[in-house]
Amino acid sequence: MEPTPELSPHHAYPDHWEADVVLRDGGTARIRPITTDDAERLVSFYEQVSDESKYYRFFAPYPRLSDRDVHRFTHHDYVDRVGLAVTIGGEFIGTVRFDRINEQGRPASAPADEAEVAFLVQDAHQGRGVASALLEHIAAVARERGIRRFAAEVLPANNKMIKVFRDAGYTQQRSFEDGSVHLTLDLEPTEKSLAVQRGREQRAEARSVQRLLAPGSVAVIGTGRTPGGVGRTVLRNLLAAGFTGRTYAVNRAFDEGLATLDGVPAHRSLGEIDERVDLAVIAVPAHRVPEAVADCGEHGVQGLVVLSAGYAERGSAGRELQRELVRQARSYGMRIIGPNAFGIINTAESVRLNASLAPEPPARGRIGLFTQSGAIGIALLSGLHRRGAGLSSFISAGNRADVSGNDFLQYSFEDQDTDVALLYLESLGNPRKFTRLARRTAAVKPVVVVKGARHSGTNPPGHAVPVSRIPDATVSALMRQAGVIRVDTVTEMVDAGLLLAGQPLPAGPRVAILGNSESLGLLTYDACLAEGLRPRPPRDLTTAASPQDFRDALAEALADGTCDAVIVTAIPWVGENGEAETGDGEVLAAALRGAAAGGPAKPVAVVHVEIGGLAEALAAASSTAAPRTRPTTLAGRPAAAPGAPTGAAPPTATAPTEPGTEAPAETAGTAGTAGTAEPAEPAEPAEPEAAEPPARPGRIPAYPAAERAVRAMAEAVKYAQWRRQAATPGKVPEFLDETTDEPGAAALIDTLLGTAPDPRGRPLTHDEARELLGRYGIPVRPTLPAPDPEAAVAAAARLGYPVALKTTAPHLRHRADLGGVRLDLTDEDALRRAYAEVTELLGKPAELLPVVQSMAPRGVDTVVRASIDAAAGAVLSFGLAGAPSELLGDTAHRLVPATDRDAAELIRSIKAAPVLFGWRGSAPVDTPALEELLLRLSRLVDDHPEVVSVALEPVVVAPQGLTVLGATVRLAPPPPRGDLGPRRLPNY
Repeated sequence: MEPTPELSPHHAYPDHWEADVVLRDGGTARIRPITTDDAERLVSFYEQVSDESKYYRFFAPYPRLSDRDVHRFTHHDYVDRVGLAVTIGGEFIGTVRFDRINEQGRPASAPADEAEVAFLVQDAHQGRGVASALLEHIAAVARERGIRRFAAEVLPANNKMIKVFRDAGYTQQRSFEDGSVHLTLDLEPTEKSLAVQRGREQRAEARSVQRLLAPGSVAVIGTGRTPGGVGRTVLRNLLAAGFTGRTYAVNRAFDEGLATLDGVPAHRSLGEIDERVDLAVIAVPAHRVPEAVADCGEHGVQGLVVLSAGYAERGSAGRELQRELVRQARSYGMRIIGPNAFGIINTAESVRLNASLAPEPPARGRIGLFTQSGAIGIALLSGLHRRGAGLSSFISAGNRADVSGNDFLQYSFEDQDTDVALLYLESLGNPRKFTRLARRTAAVKPVVVVKGARHSGTNPPGHAVPVSRIPDATVSALMRQAGVIRVDTVTEMVDAGLLLAGQPLPAGPRVAILGNSESLGLLTYDACLAEGLRPRPPRDLTTAASPQDFRDALAEALADGTCDAVIVTAIPWVGENGEAETGDGEVLAAALRGAAAGGPAKPVAVVHVEIGGLAEALAAASSTAAPRTRPTTLAGRPAAAPGAPTGAAPPTATAPTEPGTEAPAETAGTAGTAGTAEPAEPAEPAEPEAAEPPARPGRIPAYPAAERAVRAMAEAVKYAQWRRQAATPGKVPEFLDETTDEPGAAALIDTLLGTAPDPRGRPLTHDEARELLGRYGIPVRPTLPAPDPEAAVAAAARLGYPVALKTTAPHLRHRADLGGVRLDLTDEDALRRAYAEVTELLGKPAELLPVVQSMAPRGVDTVVRASIDAAAGAVLSFGLAGAPSELLGDTAHRLVPATDRDAAELIRSIKAAPVLFGWRGSAPVDTPALEELLLRLSRLVDDHPEVVSVALEPVVVAPQGLTVLGATVRLAPPPPRGDLGPRRLPNY
């Protein structure tokens, strides 16, 4: 018997199942549970479904739903019977439902763990990825309700629906029974299903940004009747840029007789425009924006750029206005840039869009730029313009209510017009997703990031996202792990972007320095050493050097196999009359370009002091360069994203799909089964060719200071090294030997947390921590309590001398400097004396909580930690033990799961790493054992998200082996993993 909603313990409306999603074509839709109030919507939806789709859904002609059908499909208990709908503009465009069944296929309740699933997608919306999105969400709901398998009956002719199931990436079985195809899907996420999900997410979100940046028509809503004002400025910039599409001016205050404004059609509303408008730029007061958004939604506008201010930046009332704006726009399937945005730019010759307030439109180039701040956007555009750099695209997101830096990364990843992505971010709303996207994008083109608000930890105004508690230094380390080039200032971002967009990547850190100033060469040399580069002694060409001398010297340096990059320094020539000559910049620029074009492909940067026209002449060569094809990486082979199998075929724009994911298809239902959907898509996004800087650079970046040029070159060196390593990524070891007991650890964790765990979690005792860590091959040296001298002596006798006496009170833990630790106690007398001294110095035993522990072999004291951050996920950390490391912040971090390469880099990336490798004649310690410990701990917290915090301190690493002397572990109910759930946009 099916339970009624009144009897179900979970019958309350599950609002956490609601989600906004981006569909395959870049539009948005809302997925939500179906309720009893949806009867009319369901009937209207069904009337718009074709007879063929209905036949596939019900296996028979079924022209209309009966009252009983409508009641059944709108009444759910949200446990054993669940229905979800996809809506746009409040109307259904697709539905899915499941009914829990037993082994005989009859209606059932828990603990039955199988359900029959059925889909139906309106024909007009097939091909948009509706059924794929519904399958992701209904599968997540089913798992939450204890359902592990879906069953579906599909007619053999319904190939589209069969492909929806087959391409989802779940483990499945298929059989042919009684004239239909019987499908069973195991709902446990697999590596393939996650790849499919993320591939679809990438294509959808990239397409949503592409629709905004390459519209066929633009309407400026709020265009002023007189020159000036925000709307009129945007209209003027659109026309000045030569936008290739249709442009409209819209203002409800226009006179009825006004036909054109600035040469474009003028209208009082979008309804007066005969053609569909793709993009609307809204420049009206905030209180009039809802009316404008409704007008856009009702007339099929695909996206909005909201320049209007007065939202979350104004306080709580503005935040609610902003949330309502996003909800309203998404209800119509539209994405938003803004509000409080500065605008967008696309310099592609086929588009030429400048829907911004930029006073100086950028030239066409190869740099993509995203910024959350309009003021920073103005500064960056101005700086790039002054230095002759061009842009491929520009987005100033303002309050970043919807389109974010993550969306921009999705777009940049496959944009063939972008070689370098620059981002100014004030927050990482979804750090897990950001690092995943950044790692993939950085594998084919550089990603340079400046993060503002580094110490305030602010989020975009109006956003409800998890707040990261990890320090900024950790954020920086995690970005580096993902291949992101993080710099501190927008000036450094421009400096790095110019070099990366116009020059090849260096093959190593060896730098040749040449120029006509010995002093400037020495400054450059010192800067190189400070940045970790390996400079050769500067070559002084003397102040009498001519442009030809520069050309010859540069050609010689480029041909030298012992250098990987060249920095040219130049000061004005001194004429025969003793006066500086500053006007020969163009001649010198031509000489340098000629040498660079004729030599091996190595990066060249120029440091100059007051040489008129040099920077401009160097920049002129390629600021409008056409798109380039770059088929190879630094290693001379096609680029592959981290994680791609070694030796795999080179990724291309037409890369083969995942196994079993041929092209097209989605469909609609199942009757027990499946109806009609839409064309399916490849599981993974096609990998674009690596955006390798040109083999023959035309643009040579010029810098006014040696430090700036060297810093940019150092970032390029580090990024190039990361790219080479990413081409052959490390492996996450599985530790399948007898030292690892994953099921036993899971059972122990369940026991320790209990049936009703405290949401705040609980710390484990020493013995509990030892037992849990031991399940993963991490032995912790035992300690025995010593509440009095006699107990201490008994403990020492049990453990064996020599021993250590340690206090474990929280205020004294790991504070040997306070006298709470006594080592190398070789006999009973020494132990008794130490016990008396400690208690006399620090307090009573009951306050000190002393313990006795056997001595470990001598070595280097280190600290290994792992913790779960609500936003960033699990983070593995390593450093040396002691106050100096803590005071200097000398700790390295990596995201979990860590690879063998991550573990090796982790212990080598701290400043004090030489201590581990034989510093000042000491014996090197057993770093392989330390790497294994890091990997085992990483595996533990990755396998069991309930382990929210682990600290191993100290870990004494000896020349042979290591010893974990102390461990603290905290368990808690696992935080939600949004990165493993179905696709969804941030909630409002």
